[in-house]
Parts: sequence; structure tokens; C-alpha cells
Amino acid sequence: MERVKLGGSAVEVSRICLGTMTFGNQTAEAEAHAQMDAALEVAMTFMDCAEMYPVNPVRRETVGLSEEIIGRWLARTGNRDRVEIATKITGPSQMVRDGAPFDGATVTACIDASLRRLQTDRIDLYQLHWPVRGSYGFRQNWAFDPSGQDKAQTLAHMRDVLGALSDAVDAGKIRAVGLSNESAWGLTRWCDVADEIGGPRMAAIQNEYSPLYRLYDTDLAEVAVNEDVTLLSYSPLAAGLLTGKYASGAIPEGSRAAVDKATGGQGNLGGRKTDRGMAAAEAYGRLAAEHGWDVVHMVIAWQLTRPFKVVPIIGATTMDQLRHLIAGLDRDLPDELRRRIERLHRAHPLPY
Repeated sequence: MERVKLGGSAVEVSRICLGTMTFGNQTAEAEAHAQMDAALEVAMTFMDCAEMYPVNPVRRETVGLSEEIIGRWLARTGNRDRVEIATKITGPSQMVRDGAPFDGATVTACIDASLRRLQTDRIDLYQLHWPVRGSYGFRQNWAFDPSGQDKAQTLAHMRDVLGALSDAVDAGKIRAVGLSNESAWGLTRWCDVADEIGGPRMAAIQNEYSPLYRLYDTDLAEVAVNEDVTLLSYSPLAAGLLTGKYASGAIPEGSRAAVDKATGGQGNLGGRKTDRGMAAAEAYGRLAAEHGWDVVHMVIAWQLTRPFKVVPIIGATTMDQLRHLIAGLDRDLPDELRRRIERLHRAHPLPY
């Protein structure tokens, strides 16, 4: 598998990243370890986690469990030097720190806690899961209201957090830093403040990106290209919507929608499962079939054609799903199919 550097950092990772957010919930520990083994077999060495994982749902009693599962795999296999580990500090959430925002001191403490759970002496990429000032991620874009933000307060927060991150880099605890669920303004300011204080520059930004959700394509893409920041694209399959498994109202047993409904949620894939979203997903499925592609493989290959640095994050509940994803990673997308995808995007813009 091809290897790439994250932004302007020295951290080199595999072209595709393994997501671990179901480890310890939908994916039992033994299966999680098998997934990491399978990823390593095809040189997929980059693995992404977060202190709040597993998700769907997030529960206070399981916060940190996914990191612990990775840590036990690292300890058992001795594979630490063969992989790159990314994790994140949680933004304001009632499930973590009772909703308190993070500051520099919190970052320092949380890095140490993640290192203990991961049973390692270093984190290759440490990310801020979402901004303390708020985010338009997770379908909040429909009612996003930045009017209560305080620029001076935000910049002071950035200086404080970057100071802590700089100390962690100097101590060898983290190698590179990144953002998640950030905006173009936020990414720009993090870069500016890093330059101002001599702190570490953001090497990556982990935002949602798929054929159904392309908010990244304009302002954020421009900032990332000019500031040399790599997109780590999460939900490239729109939380499974693009696989076709939810067609005709189906909710397969064990699927993300089924688990969400069983635990009191709406089963709408975090707001993605709308009438327009279903119609768009079906259209992409038909397009893939017309060109002799599996839609899952088409979507991942399409991401690698984008005019900016991107590392797709693929996640699977089961080994069968992961092996199916892996099977198509060596295919290049033909130009004609890429052009057809762009035409479909115009016909189905932002369907959720």
C-alpha cells in the first residue's frame, strides 16, 4: 500500500486508515484484534481512535475502551513500531468530563491518559475531536449559529492548547497534531497561531467527507492546500448508507441503524438517512453497477482522485466487511466514472 506524509509533518502513514470507533461495542475485542491483524497484512498501518470511543452509543462506562483494546493488541503483538496510532481529545460532551471544555492543562492530562490506555510511549497524531466554540459537524450545519463566538477568547484558547501540544511534542509524547470537525476559519486560525507562538502546525483535519457530504470541497480544501494539511475523511460510505444495505427501508440486524434504534436512538444514521439521502445513495449504487464496480470500492477510489491530500478512514463492524473493503483498495478510478460521479453530485447536492 502506498504511503504518504500527513501535511507538512514528518509522520508517514498508509494511504488508507483503519477506523476503530466500534471496537468494544459492536466489534468485540477478539474481532477488533483480528481486524488490526488483517489491516497490517495489507500494509494498512494507520489506525485512528479517540478517547470517547466506542460510539453508537457513547456511554460513560465505555469511554476509553477502544484505546484499551488497541493497547492490549499492541502489547500482545509487539507491533507498535509497525503502525501509526492516531487518537483524539473529546470536545465538550456530557459523556466526558461532564461537558467541560478542554484547555491546555486538560490536553496534557488526556494525552497521558491515552498513552496509558494505548500502552505506548507516543501517539503519532493527536487530534482535537471538535472545537470548544462549537461546530457545524454532525448535521449541525442546518442551524449553525456562530454569533455567540468571541474571537479574542478563541485565539487565547488556541494559544493555551498549542502550548500544551508543543510541550507534548518536545517530550516525545506526540509526533504530530490535528483537528477534527473544524471549519475553514478555525483551521486557518490554528495555523496562524501556531506560527505566531512557534507551536506545532496542524498536519491533518478529520472531517466527514463522502459523495453525499462534500462541505469540504470549497473553503476548507483551499485552506488545506495552502497550509499543507491532509484531510482524514471519516464516514466515506455515509455511515453505510452508500452500501445499499438500507435500501427499501431495510434495517439489517447488527447494523449501525439497528443498534441505534435498539439503544433509544432514531436509527437515522445521525441524520443521514433521509429521503433525499436514500435516493442519492441508490443513484450512486446504480452508477457503480453500470461500470462494473462495487459501490464501496468506487467510493474509496473516488476519494483518492480529489485535488487535495486525503486519507480515507475505513471502518467495519465485522471481519467480512473489512475484507470486502480491502479487496477493492488496489483499483484506480477511470476518468469517465469520475466524471459521472461529478454529474451525480450536481443532481444530488448535500442530500442531508
